[in-house]
Amino acid sequence: MSKFMKLVVVALLAFGFNATAQEKFPAGSKGTLPAPILVPSIADQIKNGTVKYADNTPQLGHPKGKPGNNVVPGKGALEAPDPLIELQRNTVQTRMRAPNLIFTADISQATPSDPTGAAGVNQYMAAWNSAFRIFDKDGNPESAELALGTIFPGNNIGDPIIFFDAEAENGDGEPRGRFVITEFDNNPNGFNVAVSTGPDAMTSAWHVYTTGFGTGAFPDYTKFSVWGDSYIVTANVNNGANGDRVFAVERNEMLQGNAAQFVGFPLPGIATNGFYSPQGFHITDDQHPDPGTPAPIIYMQDDAWAGVTEDHLQIWEATIDWANPANHGIVSAQEIGPSEGLTPFVSVFDGGSFSNRPQPGGPDLDVLQATVMNQVQYRRFGTHNSVVLNFVINDNVNQAELAVIRWYELRQPTGDDTEDWEIYQEGTYVAPDGRDAYSGSMVMNTEGDIALAYSSSSATDMISIRYTGRQSDDALNVMTSAEELIAQSTGANPSNRFADYVQLTIDPVDDTFWHIAEYFEPTRRDVVANFELLEPMPDDIGVSSIDGPMSGVLTNAEDITVSIRNFGNNDITDPMVSYSVDGVEVATEMFSGTITAGTTESYTFTAQADLGVDGQTYEIFATTLLSGDSNTDNDSSTIMVTNSVQLCEPVSNCAGFNDGVTELQLADQDISVNCGATGYSDDRDIIFTFDPDGPGGLDGVLQMGFADSIFAIWIDVNDNGVFESGEVVASEQVASADTDFAFTLDLSAFTVEELLGEHTMRVRGEDESTAGDVLDPCGDLAFGRTNDYTAFFDPALNVNEEVFEASDLVISTLDNNIFDINFITPFDGRTAISVFNLAGQRLVYNNLTKEGNQFNYNLDMSYAAAGVYLVQFDAIDGGSPITKKIIVK
Repeated sequence: MSKFMKLVVVALLAFGFNATAQEKFPAGSKGTLPAPILVPSIADQIKNGTVKYADNTPQLGHPKGKPGNNVVPGKGALEAPDPLIELQRNTVQTRMRAPNLIFTADISQATPSDPTGAAGVNQYMAAWNSAFRIFDKDGNPESAELALGTIFPGNNIGDPIIFFDAEAENGDGEPRGRFVITEFDNNPNGFNVAVSTGPDAMTSAWHVYTTGFGTGAFPDYTKFSVWGDSYIVTANVNNGANGDRVFAVERNEMLQGNAAQFVGFPLPGIATNGFYSPQGFHITDDQHPDPGTPAPIIYMQDDAWAGVTEDHLQIWEATIDWANPANHGIVSAQEIGPSEGLTPFVSVFDGGSFSNRPQPGGPDLDVLQATVMNQVQYRRFGTHNSVVLNFVINDNVNQAELAVIRWYELRQPTGDDTEDWEIYQEGTYVAPDGRDAYSGSMVMNTEGDIALAYSSSSATDMISIRYTGRQSDDALNVMTSAEELIAQSTGANPSNRFADYVQLTIDPVDDTFWHIAEYFEPTRRDVVANFELLEPMPDDIGVSSIDGPMSGVLTNAEDITVSIRNFGNNDITDPMVSYSVDGVEVATEMFSGTITAGTTESYTFTAQADLGVDGQTYEIFATTLLSGDSNTDNDSSTIMVTNSVQLCEPVSNCAGFNDGVTELQLADQDISVNCGATGYSDDRDIIFTFDPDGPGGLDGVLQMGFADSIFAIWIDVNDNGVFESGEVVASEQVASADTDFAFTLDLSAFTVEELLGEHTMRVRGEDESTAGDVLDPCGDLAFGRTNDYTAFFDPALNVNEEVFEASDLVISTLDNNIFDINFITPFDGRTAISVFNLAGQRLVYNNLTKEGNQFNYNLDMSYAAAGVYLVQFDAIDGGSPITKKIIVK
């Protein structure tokens, strides 16, 4: 073939590939939002008495009802360990400076709290679930906790998203920028958007768009971004394969408070069977692309899912032409897969289950698999354009699970907006000490430095909020900054639902980083931190945490134990440290010894604290007092502890004739019951975890040590330390000694909200023929025993166990180990399918939608090893499952 012909062929091939890559699809719904209402500023509403305060009534979050992606067992397994993990583990990291500022945004009563927030010119605006609050940049509140209905009249549904539009012109000579806050709506299904009229969140009025922006199906898990002359919205919205999945609204008109157009787009070629979370690129500064530049939308695809042949990223480009809506359209996605340098990954945990990674003292957490995390942040550098993003993946070597964070910096390498995106660097971040890392959020500053804030926990480590990062000139593909702590939980999350949103943003004034996330101290709250990726200061120490005492039964002589961290570069010898209780100083003492740079030492004060009043909550404040401290912002910590009501300890004789309850099998415990020196034993360190789908459920078995005895069980649901008659959940007479006796806890008197979390459970038993009343929880018994335990209730608990009555599970075996599953049932509630191997590992989990009189599922086991498996249907809100075996040949 001649050189000329070769060039022609190459040109034709290139044209053909380009034509395929640029196949354009029409936009979907189009319309115009009416002109907004003008809502007065927060300051004016406070002055006029019209402001709406947050409702802090506990709100129980429901388990996810959305289906997940169809996971095919055995498909997409990694052939070798992720090399990026070893690269990160072998990286020598540099210590970074501790946060400049840490403060609590709210003590949330919502499950989960869904924290979001952003820094503006002079303020930080935080929001969660259905409320918000405004702070100055020193962390001082400028407003109370206010309901979203303060800004959105008549709508307080929730799931807000906040961002600061740094490029927005004000036209009055004042600093640039506007706050934008959103929430979804269900009348009709869609979004509400409020844009401040200026950069001050307190004194600016709000242009509020409350009608006209419909999405069809309900828009779950919304994410917003700024791109050119549009605000881009993505959501987990079920509008069919070719329906609207991405939406754009006319930003420039919204900034002026005018009627604004909107348009919806499909995501052609996306392979998703259920929950999904794409996101538009979000411009973090005031450098926007040229007008008319298509808006990129990105999502990840895992080849463990049905319909996906290889792991890859997909990037669609939506053309948005407000001047000529006929030009609206979206092109088929650019795919970045292994042939483009992407390292394969597995993003599936427990077959897609929404409860998958452990924490101490609570149910397994949902680490938000199959989710591109908030936000995908974009920046222009002149020589190139960059975007950073992350999602959680599973380091499942040898079938052991570990949550790690896969992150990317993609570039248009010459800064040409028409270029394809390329992987400039990718990494897999692994937390130290075997902890899971998840709920990540990333942003890049003007220097090209990247920060990654994330949540972390393990089976032995409670949830913490941390950050790492890298400088722009560091070695590629790794986080080079040693992790720093923002907040450490002191209590467990009582739910699997955890922080659907977190958000890391850039300060538009000083280029520092602001992060908001959820943790437990000891209850659910949201914490904000401001930090920089800088070397530590010379002399910088502080009390990083107050480690004791914790809430519980306290006395008038409690030890106060603190952790003193040397954040600086120099060793510190014999520092002074002080603590106070409720604002009254108790002691100033010397830590004798040297605290080496970068290390933490524990110190227990000699002077003890009087915390002995029952029911009293105390504020303990501890601080270092180092002369010449380079950074005094991190010197101190504060903790609130409550002296629980002292439980009564009735006396009885259980040693002579082994009276009372001697053996107890209930929930996940099978124990011998202590006698105790006085017939009473405080065993609240033994936790009974109640889960209808777990071992035992609400059914138990016990033995009495003496014939013709009676037992009673209370659960102190209102946590007042008094075992009331309405809190008796079981009481029966047992005729035979040392014989199994079956019983069931009756929880029908309580709501799910009342049961949520941990409560004291009292178990009493006595020889009925002797003195004393077993139903008097504090009364002495002649012969018997009393024991206190902890009962932990999963928030999904439902006392109606038999929900699948008159149901039929029919499984047909098709060719190539495909199974057609039909669950015919009158039950109309939310239902999920699981597939387990005989080792108890969950290989598939998915929420289902009922079709007619049945739930249907096509199970692909063609990649699975031969053997016996269990198919199980569960009611998501609680109930006895139905299980059936299948055989894979």
